[in-house]
Amino acid sequence: MRIIRLFPALALAVAFAVPHAALAGKTNTFWGITLHVSTNNIKVQNPKTKETLSFLILPKFDQVFSADGKTTYQMKNVHAGQYVRVIYDQKGLGMRHADKIYVLTNANQKITRQ
Repeated sequence: MRIIRLFPALALAVAFAVPHAALAGKTNTFWGITLHVSTNNIKVQNPKTKETLSFLILPKFDQVFSADGKTTYQMKNVHAGQYVRVIYDQKGLGMRHADKIYVLTNANQKITRQ
């Protein structure tokens, strides 16, 4: 009889645990050529796989770096046609949003200083 009484509580606990695990989100990385940049999103296409992903950009986004991570850029310096690496996650409603953007060279290599 106790098992029957505990079943609704157990089912309720599982129901609340599953959405929180899905919301946790995993950090991912995507490399490619920037197709479109605006104040609230960026669209990037991987030239090898032809996969295209769009990422939301939150207001006052300031996480744009050089490939080595030492130099920061403003978002206005990111243009269509540039190679970028986007670090992103899918928290919240499952929308991809950029956490960091690294500007790479056209050879998809790190920019070296001379």
